[in-house]
Amino acid sequence: MIDFAHYADALGLVFQVKVVAAIAAGTVLGIIFGALPGLTAAMGIAVLLPLTYDMPPVMGFGMLLGTYCGAISGGSIAATLLNIPGTPASVATCLDAYPMAKKGEAGRALGLAIAASFIGGLFSSVVLSLAAPPIAELALEFGAAEYFSLAVFGLTIIASVSGKSLAKGIIAGLIGVFVSLVGLDPTTGSPRYTFGEMSLLSGVAFLPALIGLFAVGQVLTDAEEVLRSHAATIEQRVGPVGLPFGAVLKRWKTVLVGCLVGTTVGAIPGAGGSVASFLAYDQARRLSKTPEKFGTGHDEGVVASETSNNAMTGGAIIPTITLGVPGEAAAAVLMGGLMIHGLRPGPLLFTEQASIVHGIFIAFFLANIFMMLFQFVGIRVFVKVLAVPRSYLIPIILLFCVIGSFGVSGNLFDVYLLLVFGVLGFFLNKYGYGTAPVVLGMILGTMAEAEFRKGVIMFEGDWTVFFTRPISALFLALALISVTIPLYQKWRAGKSV
Repeated sequence: MIDFAHYADALGLVFQVKVVAAIAAGTVLGIIFGALPGLTAAMGIAVLLPLTYDMPPVMGFGMLLGTYCGAISGGSIAATLLNIPGTPASVATCLDAYPMAKKGEAGRALGLAIAASFIGGLFSSVVLSLAAPPIAELALEFGAAEYFSLAVFGLTIIASVSGKSLAKGIIAGLIGVFVSLVGLDPTTGSPRYTFGEMSLLSGVAFLPALIGLFAVGQVLTDAEEVLRSHAATIEQRVGPVGLPFGAVLKRWKTVLVGCLVGTTVGAIPGAGGSVASFLAYDQARRLSKTPEKFGTGHDEGVVASETSNNAMTGGAIIPTITLGVPGEAAAAVLMGGLMIHGLRPGPLLFTEQASIVHGIFIAFFLANIFMMLFQFVGIRVFVKVLAVPRSYLIPIILLFCVIGSFGVSGNLFDVYLLLVFGVLGFFLNKYGYGTAPVVLGMILGTMAEAEFRKGVIMFEGDWTVFFTRPISALFLALALISVTIPLYQKWRAGKSV
């Protein structure tokens, strides 16, 4: 139920010049962090955290929320123009936004991404303010069995992101799953596939691997094209620039799927934006009348991905403030921001600091508005990247990749990982295997193994709990359906997998 008295108090806390300016500044910085490969939303929030120490709670936390919204949305810029996901949540955006840019529709792709991001963020802000406690209670129902089944269901999405060959997509996905096994065994603590390298004991660092697969792999592909064509630039038309809200809302089913999937997955601790965007992309493809167009530069693919990963932001904040359990990495840093300002996450926060909590809801709503405005104003600047000669752009991107990989941990080994995965990404793309299934395998392989073994231990070896617990059984049933339908469709069409 809406408490108008608390919202009235909250309006006075938010609508002050300094507070609004802080939210706007945080959003701009977030867009920059999201657009630059290697700089994530969590990093952006962590960098700004010390600046908020002396700010009032709503002002400081509002600035961090602006950074969060801006970074998640800003990841679509590099995804569209360079085929490099600015953040992990933008991986699925690459599948259709970059092909649109190659067809001379970069302006339209960015406009679709911004409009869809705004709708997804707006939806999640409403859900956050109205339904935080009930959704948080639903997330509490997730145990080891449910997380394992969710991971299995997520792995079946490989069928949707594997392009023309399902077999190649599965192979790429298995490569990702194998990579996720590197490091210490989560149960026994024994090292696996580390070959004596101490830096691999904690597993393959995800960010260098992601940047390598997409950014360095794309750089090598572009370098090959430049050398083959003997040209300094690769001509691309920008196309019309605008915010096509009509085109987005026309695909209301895709928008609704993205909003619901993004907010729900965001509210499940540990899932994150990459899982949300892939799940929404998969469901949108299944509901579409033209599923064969996905991956070729299709509006629905961009809308599904960007709606869901921005709807995830509000969902991720729900368990963060109601239970003290962050929904994903950036939300964990946000929780630190709450505690720095003397706000202890949990149910009591809504009674002891009700006006501040409602002020946070309003600040999140404003952050999404600023995100849309600043992104729209910046479109004409962003697309100028296409006019830069590739021979100049390639070394600059490579430099950012190296800095981004090294800067996270200060470990030179991560730079070596970057280059190894860059070469892997180059050959996977060259021979039609794709890199998205690898990333999906890395993300969900870790979750599936850890939660399966945890579940078996918790239930004393009784593996039937994965099928008898209702939510877990539902996800496994969806996984079976998700695998069966593409195979049946290919069989009916007489095509090879």
